[in-house]
Amino acid sequence: MSDLSFRKLTPILEVAEIESSIPFWEGLGFEKTVEVPHEDRLGFAMFQREGVEVMLQTLDSLRADNADLAVDEPPRALLYFEVAGLDELIARAADFDVAVPERTTFYGARELFVRDPAGNLIGFAEHTGASS
Repeated sequence: MSDLSFRKLTPILEVAEIESSIPFWEGLGFEKTVEVPHEDRLGFAMFQREGVEVMLQTLDSLRADNADLAVDEPPRALLYFEVAGLDELIARAADFDVAVPERTTFYGARELFVRDPAGNLIGFAEHTGASS
């Protein structure tokens, strides 16, 4: 038996700047729990909701913190959240940049994909178990 166990996954999204992403995450009901300045702006921020955690860090802050991880162009990520209450989320996302409008997959999940202000794709799915 292995002694290795995973306890938690917290994505860190690398962004050009954090300030424009705050309304996006707060609009989804996340609370900003940590903010760390870097020079004259925010360099790092953490958002939490119901045990789900997302961190944002600017390229400049990452470069100052650990140059080996910093690249010239921020990487893009695709996050996939399983949620309950997708209809409420769709209402909250009315002003978001919708990448894939609401759909139902062949395996019965209702999904919506949006882009955050940094260009990352954020997917939300409610799994009903019914096929369509």
